[in-house]
Amino acid sequence: MEATVTTANNEEKTWGGGNEPLRASYGKMMMWFFIVSDALTFSGFLAAYGFSRFKFIETWPIADEVFTHFPFMHGSPQPMLYVALMTFILIFSSVTMVLAVDAGHHMKKTKVAIYMFLTIIGGLIFVGSQAWEWKNFIKGEYGAIETAGGSLLQFVDASGNRVAIEKFAVKLPEQRESLTRSHGTWFMEDAETQPTYSVAEVQAGFKAHPELLIRTEVLTAKKQKTILNRADSEARLSQAKYVVEGANLTRNEYGSKLFADFFFFITGFHGFHVFSGVIINIIIFFNVLLGTYEKRKSYEMVEKVGLYWHFVDLVWVFVFTVFYLV
Repeated sequence: MEATVTTANNEEKTWGGGNEPLRASYGKMMMWFFIVSDALTFSGFLAAYGFSRFKFIETWPIADEVFTHFPFMHGSPQPMLYVALMTFILIFSSVTMVLAVDAGHHMKKTKVAIYMFLTIIGGLIFVGSQAWEWKNFIKGEYGAIETAGGSLLQFVDASGNRVAIEKFAVKLPEQRESLTRSHGTWFMEDAETQPTYSVAEVQAGFKAHPELLIRTEVLTAKKQKTILNRADSEARLSQAKYVVEGANLTRNEYGSKLFADFFFFITGFHGFHVFSGVIINIIIFFNVLLGTYEKRKSYEMVEKVGLYWHFVDLVWVFVFTVFYLV
């Protein structure tokens, strides 16, 4: 049976069925089905992030204060610059993939191999950059204090600039108990890796530096963190329970705990897609070199993996916009 569209003057065939409906092969159709289903998955994750962010908007970290690192520029904050560079590299790899597909349509084996190679390099750089970003996110830079009530306290100078704990904390002559195989406490909450400084050392250092103030995680009407006066800062610091350095799935120095959870999950899930795409591209690249698609007289496989790669790039644009910019 054929589907038709009838106009005033003629009858136009839109789909005659057969093995390639809508002029798409079985492989392309299955790739599109996968892309649509995966797009719905990412949409659910980003929607959950959006709802959580607006629910805890007053304590949500400011992206410009979190993603400030750039290679070889330690101590000189560059808000969002490295993430923007990562985005450019991934988008550029999408351009080289387009060129590879176009070269395949013209049966130009050498050009396909060159552009596929450039796409693989771009993907590897992006994955490596994401790993580097994770390392800095986990390690942290300034440190913070978590109170018994779960609030996060950060340290600033009189001008409102962040101050790292290591800049003012003092080492006290206290004996910190270390857990070993012969002397350990199992299933204890404090059995996690101990921070560089104890709460007492941070409190003593804060007391010795009267110019320091406490900044809470609560946003003001001007979208800035609330800075307490000296008296209130000392009162809040007396409620300190943990010294937080960097971020993990339990607590993080940047603000709301959900922020780190979503960061690890969403960027990690996308990073897995990019890494998978790189592996597939490498396999296709070697097939191109071996002349597999020349023998088939078709580079459709390059086009199919290209669809996946463009999808991964497009998803990152949404992740970058929602997670880093908004």
